[in-house]
Amino acid sequence: MTHFLMEADGASRGNPGHASYGVVIRDAATGEIVAERARVLGHATNNVAEYSGLVAGLEVIAELDKDAFVEVRMDSKLVVEQMSGRWKIKHPDMRDLAMRAREILLFTNVTYTWIPREDNKFADALANEALDEHLAGGSGIIERP
Repeated sequence: MTHFLMEADGASRGNPGHASYGVVIRDAATGEIVAERARVLGHATNNVAEYSGLVAGLEVIAELDKDAFVEVRMDSKLVVEQMSGRWKIKHPDMRDLAMRAREILLFTNVTYTWIPREDNKFADALANEALDEHLAGGSGIIERP
């Protein structure tokens, strides 16, 4: 059975403001990066950007192996607690994104771990790279491999 580690982060300059997400997916056994994704979302809150990163990363993993086990690591306590079922999701935009995330992979195959912001620098850098690239006139989309 395939096991992935996924780190995701959202960014919003202004909150709400120009928003994006960044996601890095690693093979859990080797630590090797298997995919990186980042995308500008337009005008959104940081929480919507965080959830959008979660959804995007889970979609990539589903393409790689829909039966994979995944440890999602995020510095968003809100997303981790809500997706773990410990906190209620009151905001409609986040509720829709959370429902979408739960439909991508088997719920029992996904765990959520809160990590300090300094341990999520790679996903954060991807989100900011997409924003900077977009603000400089580019697409704001990063897809590696």
